[in-house]
Amino acid sequence: MGCAPSIHVSQSGVIYCRDSDESNSPCQTTSVSQGPAAPLHGLFVQTDAADAIPPSRASGAPGAARVRKARAELGSCSSAGSAAPAATTCRGRRRHCCSSAEAETQTSYTSVKQVSSAEVRIGPMRLTQDPIQVLLIFAKEDSQSDGFWWACDRAGYKCNISRTPESALECFLDKHHEIIVIDHRHTRNFDAEAVCRSIRATNPSEHTVILAVVSQASGDHEEASVLPLLHAGFNRRYMENSSIIACYNELIQIEHGEVRSQFKLRACNSVFTALDHCHEAIEITSDDHVIQYVNPAFERMMGYHKGELLGKELAELPKSDKNRADLLDTINTCIKKGKEWQGVYYARRKSGDSIQQHVKITPVIGQGGKIRHFVSLKKLCCTADNNKQIHKIHRDSGDNSQTESHSFRYKNRRKESIDVKSISSRGSDAPSLQNRRYPSMARIHSMTIEAPITKVINIINAAQENSPVTVAEALDRVLEILRTTELYSPQLGTKDEDPHTSDLVGGLMTDGLRRLSGNEYVFTKNVHQSHSHLAMPITINDVPPSIAQLLDNEESWDFNIFELESVTHKRPLVYLGLKVFSRFGVCEFLNCSETTLRAWLQVIEANYHSSNAYHNSTHAADVLHATAFFLGKERVKGSLDQLDEVAALIAATVHDVDHPGRTNSFLCNAGSELAVLYNDTAVLESHHTALAFQLTVKDSKCNIFKNIDRNHYRTLRQAIIDMVLATEMTKHFEHVNKFVNSINKPMASETEGSDCECNPIGKNFPENQMLIKRMMIKCADVANPCRPLDLCIEWAGRISEEYFAQTDEEKRQGLPVVMPVFDRNSCSIPKSQISFIDYFITDMFDAWDAFAHLPALMQHLADNYKHWKTLDDLKCKSLRLPSDN
Repeated sequence: MGCAPSIHVSQSGVIYCRDSDESNSPCQTTSVSQGPAAPLHGLFVQTDAADAIPPSRASGAPGAARVRKARAELGSCSSAGSAAPAATTCRGRRRHCCSSAEAETQTSYTSVKQVSSAEVRIGPMRLTQDPIQVLLIFAKEDSQSDGFWWACDRAGYKCNISRTPESALECFLDKHHEIIVIDHRHTRNFDAEAVCRSIRATNPSEHTVILAVVSQASGDHEEASVLPLLHAGFNRRYMENSSIIACYNELIQIEHGEVRSQFKLRACNSVFTALDHCHEAIEITSDDHVIQYVNPAFERMMGYHKGELLGKELAELPKSDKNRADLLDTINTCIKKGKEWQGVYYARRKSGDSIQQHVKITPVIGQGGKIRHFVSLKKLCCTADNNKQIHKIHRDSGDNSQTESHSFRYKNRRKESIDVKSISSRGSDAPSLQNRRYPSMARIHSMTIEAPITKVINIINAAQENSPVTVAEALDRVLEILRTTELYSPQLGTKDEDPHTSDLVGGLMTDGLRRLSGNEYVFTKNVHQSHSHLAMPITINDVPPSIAQLLDNEESWDFNIFELESVTHKRPLVYLGLKVFSRFGVCEFLNCSETTLRAWLQVIEANYHSSNAYHNSTHAADVLHATAFFLGKERVKGSLDQLDEVAALIAATVHDVDHPGRTNSFLCNAGSELAVLYNDTAVLESHHTALAFQLTVKDSKCNIFKNIDRNHYRTLRQAIIDMVLATEMTKHFEHVNKFVNSINKPMASETEGSDCECNPIGKNFPENQMLIKRMMIKCADVANPCRPLDLCIEWAGRISEEYFAQTDEEKRQGLPVVMPVFDRNSCSIPKSQISFIDYFITDMFDAWDAFAHLPALMQHLADNYKHWKTLDDLKCKSLRLPSDN
């Protein structure tokens, strides 16, 4: 029956493991020394999985009755069996027996019981907590020590027992236990409070919970105060109770309380290490603006030592007189409302010099939803004055060589960009796929669609470098105004006065010319279609085999959406939507059932017009496919969170719902109800979003938002609206320019090894996440020229047919013809595609490729462009040839 090993130390210093009463042979021996046995003043016993009994336990030993009782209480025996041969009595267990005087003496076994690690999350950090280690400090074994031993076994903790203060300290310094249990009942054995103080004197004990086991108070004595225990370093008091379940409950509560909290606090050390090594200056203050932390970069920038700042209010520090009078009030008003503030601010260094910083202040919401801290990130703006301050900072620290290098990098940061001329341009020889990304990154330095305001900013930046300090400061003010004002509207011109480009610009990027005759076209279609006639929704597992086989390839860019359109009888959006939304866990995020999602997809698809040649549910499915493809790219995935992904997929699905097959210009010229409703501004895009939400929330059966938190819904709704409105073409160049200047150019500077800190926004900031989402859906919306050639040709024919139909109707209604070249009797589709690619597609996809890395798409774009050029050249050549007659 005896299956519990016991450890004995012989007079000769040899350790024996005994598995039963009958077995007294050494399992493994290691001599302490060749001479006389060393004195054993403290025994320390360890088991990795707590699967062994306490030391000196065997079936015939004095404590055997307690062992049997413990086994009965646990409900099972240890894993070893009594029938095992003597040669294998160790049963794969592992234990160590040592003392401070015999650290090299040990007997080891392999544990059968495996203990899994626990996952703990603190904010965005995901941590793995190893099995808890417990140290029991009991001078003598008794029922109480046994209770904690078996409680550790039940909880899956690693457990050590130490008999003396010396061995306890040695063991703790070796293992760094999370929980220490000290016997405080018998002062004659050792001074428990002295043991606790000695452990607390070590650095590792900062995150250790120490428990004092005290005797039960007699009825005639008042219960003692816990203050002496707390002053000695104990965290908790445990009233003597040898019940295993009582010990188990105590340990489990400690784990889920103090130990888990201490574990999270230890993880904060990594965060502070990152802050200490961060090149950006970081300052953390309390909600009442008392400085709580500054990192070394802040000390270097401001010239203060942290000891001079910590505990001071910001108001106590000297202010620069270069800030406008109301700036501080503006900042405080903003951040006190829980909003992030970002802008340019002048700060005064300890030396008295003023430096210009780009500052971002983020409120941190804590317990009770209140602001508890403010985190400020500060970067030096690249100005002539600041460059002098950088020189001074480094000169004060005695690092002149670093000063020169740093300053040189600042002065030449714009000269270090990739030489576009040195890279083969797109021509007849298409670049290889593996090198295609780098020309795209190079091209962003010479974007042909750069807005005038961007050109002005670049000119001012260049002029600042060699200007006197007073002029540089004045230009700083100019830049501050330009960067915080909405001046990014592009010049709407045409390239080479090409009529196809002129018509595209007029048709897609303006609201048209309103007729004054009063002969108005009224858009009378009933947009609120009933969906009661729809068939019962299919399940994702009941998709017909022909459709399922096609959808197996939906993650590929070459996925053929027209084949899906055919086999689904022009209902591709429901089937593709079920597959894509399932892959991205949309139902789980929205906490809605698949039935609700299916009903929603059917309602949305029913409100696309199958009579449209282009703007139908197949186009919506195509945009959804492209969006899902982009979301799978590494840099896109790393820049957005799940809410962004869900918003993007929903926006792609609804972005053209109830599209009438006519442009905004047409509706404005015709004086349609929608144009009147939306004041001739983003008419269709506003209608798509408004109708999508109306259709969604009016019926609980298809309301995919009904189970999410109100705040999440508002955030999600705003993101969806913003993305759909971004597909409106009048702000096409504004969106592309902002993406290039806020995402591409800083990213290119990092790639080129520039140390300039002028760009204050990283790609994961909310402003830039918004730019990424806008750019993503814009590219998905017009990705036809980047599809394989056969798909590209089909899409070109469909959009041309829709434009032809619009021109026909404009002529019938007597409305202005906004795109005259799209006359079905005279239009050249190759020319229209060439103009569209040249004016809208090339620069936008170059910028998107530089960010998302899309070599296959860019290769398709080059091949398709070459195809259209070849057709156009052949047609022109045939027109020039003399007639055979």
